[in-house]
Amino acid sequence: MRKFGSGFSAALISLLMAQPALSQEIADTIYSGGPILTIDDAAPRAEAVAVRDGRILAVGDLTDVMNHQGDGTKLYDLDGNTLLPGFVDSHGHVVFGGLQALSANLLAAPDGTVNDIASLQDALRDWMAKNHDVIQQVNLIIGFGYDNAQLAELRHPTRDDLDAVSKDVPIMIVHQSGHIGVANSKTLELAGITDDSTPPPGGVYQRDGNGRVTGVLEEYAFFQALFPLLGNLGPDGFKEFAKAGAQMWASFGYTTGQDGRSSGEAVEALKAVAATGDLPIDVAAYPDVLEARDYIKAHHSHSYDNGVRVAGCKLTIDGSPQGFTALRDRPYYDPVGDYPPGYKGYSAVTMDQVQDAVNWCFENKIQILTHSNGEGASDMLIGAIGAAQENFGHRDDRPVVVHGQFLREDQVDSFQALGAFFSLFPMHTFYWGDWHRDHTVGPINAENISPTGWLRQRGLPFGSHHDAPVAFPDSMRILSATVTRRTRSGDILGPHQRVDVMTGLKALTIWPAYQHFEEDHKGSIEVGKLADFAILSEDPTAIDPETLADIDIVATIKEDVEIYRAEKGKSETRLYPPLGHHILDMGLNAMQGG
Repeated sequence: MRKFGSGFSAALISLLMAQPALSQEIADTIYSGGPILTIDDAAPRAEAVAVRDGRILAVGDLTDVMNHQGDGTKLYDLDGNTLLPGFVDSHGHVVFGGLQALSANLLAAPDGTVNDIASLQDALRDWMAKNHDVIQQVNLIIGFGYDNAQLAELRHPTRDDLDAVSKDVPIMIVHQSGHIGVANSKTLELAGITDDSTPPPGGVYQRDGNGRVTGVLEEYAFFQALFPLLGNLGPDGFKEFAKAGAQMWASFGYTTGQDGRSSGEAVEALKAVAATGDLPIDVAAYPDVLEARDYIKAHHSHSYDNGVRVAGCKLTIDGSPQGFTALRDRPYYDPVGDYPPGYKGYSAVTMDQVQDAVNWCFENKIQILTHSNGEGASDMLIGAIGAAQENFGHRDDRPVVVHGQFLREDQVDSFQALGAFFSLFPMHTFYWGDWHRDHTVGPINAENISPTGWLRQRGLPFGSHHDAPVAFPDSMRILSATVTRRTRSGDILGPHQRVDVMTGLKALTIWPAYQHFEEDHKGSIEVGKLADFAILSEDPTAIDPETLADIDIVATIKEDVEIYRAEKGKSETRLYPPLGHHILDMGLNAMQGG
């Protein structure tokens, strides 16, 4: 081997030190200038992140990362703001989320102003006045987000309340849960629903003391009336929904969304929007296993095609806990409404349907997400997964329990033994915690809704979700609820179920990435993973947890491309209704099916 003198070696080392970029890959972008929370336990904080070709090239100290700077490297100054991995949606409905853009806002505070029947009627009238042309073209007035638990009357509106707004144009208003709706008399007429009608299986027509249909429709009775009305929107209308929903998710820091209980039509709309470059985030779709098996089997994929993939199946066993349609294993505590003694709610499907659906997903090696709110529904799901595993083997299928509001502790143990993943809804402690305490389960059992503390005691990961459009996909509201469990009234519901801020952040990032089998390239800031980031106005680990909900999303980055930025000094840009007016303006022709 040829040997060189010490003078040559010294010169070579000097040359390499003077030009470090020659021995390093050159970054497209280097992010620095603010706290960086990696969600990587091995190195939880960093000073800088380098990105190349949409993937993370280096993470660590500023000096080391700057070795990747070249002449064309963009230096992204965080300006004191905090960088985290982009949020991964544990459960939501991206396409249906776009419905809010075309609806009257019937939400209560802090997301709206409806607090009684009169203000609900006023909100509908205001929307009608602003959208007269839309109503003429689609012959429909629709409102979203009313909550009988937040109305002064503590009841659902009725057909008569809606007839006072209009008897001539069909009106349908959607409960915030998405499982109940109210129709005016014109809508009932178009749907063929009379006082003598029999509701479909898994649905209920609420009636007054004289047997008259009140217009309040539950579960499949509601879906059966709503979807024909929305059918007038046509394929282009679904595209507008998909586009609006994806933009909303991005505005709350999400770089991966979910379209739970999707359909073939919704997935095709997502693909069409992606093809035009208007889908800013990835979307994992889970079509309804009772309705779309052929579509699921034909399109199921572990990888994204232009940002869209059919990731698995969705099954819905029961309904809404706050609406008293979830299936419990015991009577509701003090339900508000006309319910028989010992009322426990009901399932929307039979045990045979549950078992058949779970078996089909296991047999075809397709992940299944199951909406199961009440203890009775979870008993059905535990039995079905156990039987399927006996038949097809105990594989890493990661079946997902969606919501699990009213879980017994023994059910947590059973699901753990089955290898299930929990996607919980801690925002219920804020929106409906007081209602659950006073009416659904009572003060003792309400302490254990969304039992994140029980999961962590067992070392289990979990996802925290928003179920939008049930609530806005407000990532910081989710974080706040998961950490503080503070209700609207200020009560702390189940202090033993609270978790720390870092755990709450994992439930928005790395753990839902694991839920979707995407933990190898999403959910944390590590070398080789996608450059998907959320930029926050504050470091959530360094502030009073009671102020977490006040953190703003400054920007959202998808694979090194900024897909959302808040207007300076206008935190209200995080709210969705202003976008709705834009979509209305853009979507008149779309709502006519082209």
